[in-house]
Amino acid sequence: MGCDGGTIPKRDELVRVKQKPEQKDKDAEREFRWLHCALTQQRLEEPIAMCSMGRLYSKLSVIERLLEKEKMPEGSAHIRSLKDIKTLQLTPNPAFTDEDKTEGLLDTRHAPYICKLIGLEMSGKFRFVALWTCGCVMSERALKQIKGSMASSCPLCQVPYSVEDVIVLNGNDEDLELMKVKSEMREAKRKSAKKDKKNSKKTETEASVKAEAKDEPASTSKGVEKPTTTSSSSTSHKLKIVANPKRLGAVNAMQDPELKRLKTDFSVAKDPKATDVYKSLFTSHKTDKEQERAHWITYNPFYN
Repeated sequence: MGCDGGTIPKRDELVRVKQKPEQKDKDAEREFRWLHCALTQQRLEEPIAMCSMGRLYSKLSVIERLLEKEKMPEGSAHIRSLKDIKTLQLTPNPAFTDEDKTEGLLDTRHAPYICKLIGLEMSGKFRFVALWTCGCVMSERALKQIKGSMASSCPLCQVPYSVEDVIVLNGNDEDLELMKVKSEMREAKRKSAKKDKKNSKKTETEASVKAEAKDEPASTSKGVEKPTTTSSSSTSHKLKIVANPKRLGAVNAMQDPELKRLKTDFSVAKDPKATDVYKSLFTSHKTDKEQERAHWITYNPFYN
């Protein structure tokens, strides 16, 4: 039955020990993230997009998932619309062939894309970044080398960018925390710009309303129509009276005999309807003209 003197058992044969967990192949995991969509786990197909966390996606897969309104996986739950992803501007690798798509040694295969500035392959061995403003992709080493001279614009397309627009592709845990902070900064900046634009638009509207209010009296005064013809004055006069009821009332009032007395050529002494007693109250009466003393109302010294 064994152990008869000719066999020496080992410790692992006699004692049950806890087996070590299987360790992932870091190189295979790295290659998988750079070549496959983070949403469907299928091989990346152009156009390729990234999220605010730096994960890579096939854009068509994201659009289909959004249209179907299916629940996003935990790592992509922050994607709610196309505004949460950015299409990447990638540079194809001229050394990449169809043979590199097949399974084989990782060290001998070429990556499908490279850094346009210094030629590094985007295989995961080197850190790559993308700009959220324009979507251009480059190696982090190249961006650091030219950052001193072109810190505020993309070295590929010259589009301005800020610090929070630099996204690390397929970063580690520390990079993910940093990407969350940058995403919050971009959102706060976007809301602030939207609020400023709304306030400026409101100010322009108020200014235009005030300008229109100032121009309204001038326009109304200029809009008064003047008669263009001088013939048929009586007919045009009647038309004006009919067109303006207020003026018609004023004309009728002027025809009142009592108002005729207010005219300058009217004299009480010549009025046939006035009595002699009423006429004697005025200086135009003959008794006032022939008197030798000053009038009782106005001072009249009767100078010679």
